[in-house]
Amino acid sequence: MEQKSSTSGHYSRLRQKFLEGGLDGFLDYEVVEILLKLADNRRDQRPTAKRLIAEFKSLKGVLEAHPDDLMKVDGVGPANVFGIKLIQAVSRRYLKAQIINADIVKSSEDVMNYLRHRLRDKSRECFEVILLNGRNRILSVEQLFIGSITASAVYPREVIKLILQKDAAAVIFVHNHPSGNPSPSKEDLAITRKLIAACSTIDVSVHDHLIIAGDEITSFADKGIMPVEK
Repeated sequence: MEQKSSTSGHYSRLRQKFLEGGLDGFLDYEVVEILLKLADNRRDQRPTAKRLIAEFKSLKGVLEAHPDDLMKVDGVGPANVFGIKLIQAVSRRYLKAQIINADIVKSSEDVMNYLRHRLRDKSRECFEVILLNGRNRILSVEQLFIGSITASAVYPREVIKLILQKDAAAVIFVHNHPSGNPSPSKEDLAITRKLIAACSTIDVSVHDHLIIAGDEITSFADKGIMPVEK
C-alpha cells in the first residue's frame, strides 16, 4: 500500500510540474514515463521508461522507434506502443497544420521543423512536394514516391498531375537521405533538372529542392546549385 501511495504521489508531482511549466526541466525518461502511464495506469512505469531510453538513447529515439522494436523492451505492451505512436502522429499533424496556408518565406522555420520531424528518421527515401499558390502560401504537402529516389523512380507526369489537381503556381521538392549525408548526388541534380523542365511546360516555378538528412537540411537554392533546364 505504501509503495502504491508513493507511486501515485510521484505521478501527481509530474502532472503538476507539467501543468505549471510544460516539459521544461523534464528528463527524457520522465516524458516517456508519462506517456506510458497515460496508456497504462496500472503500474509503475519508471523502470520501463528508463529501459526505453537506454535502448533508444533519447526521447526522439523512442518516439521514432518501430513498434516491433518497442515491443522487444521488457515491460512494453501494445497499449504503451499505441500511446507512444499516437503522440508522434499527433505532433506531426499539429506541425503540418501550422504551415498550411502560411507564407513559405515568413514561415520557413516552421516548415523546416515540420520536414525534419516528418522525414529525418525514415529508413527509406521519400519524395514529397510542397505546393504553393500564386502568393507563395502553402496549399499542401504531398508524398509521391517511397524507395530509392532515382530518375526512373520519380515520374514527372505524376508530379504534373498533382500540381494540376491542386492548382499550384509553384512547388518545392523535398526528399530525405537515410544515410545522413546531406550532400546532393548527381542523381538528385539530374532529377531536379528533369522536374524543372516538366514544370516549365505548365508555367509552374520550382523554388527549391530540399534534402533532409537527420537534423540537417540542404537547400539547392541557398547553395546556388539549382540545376537549370536543358
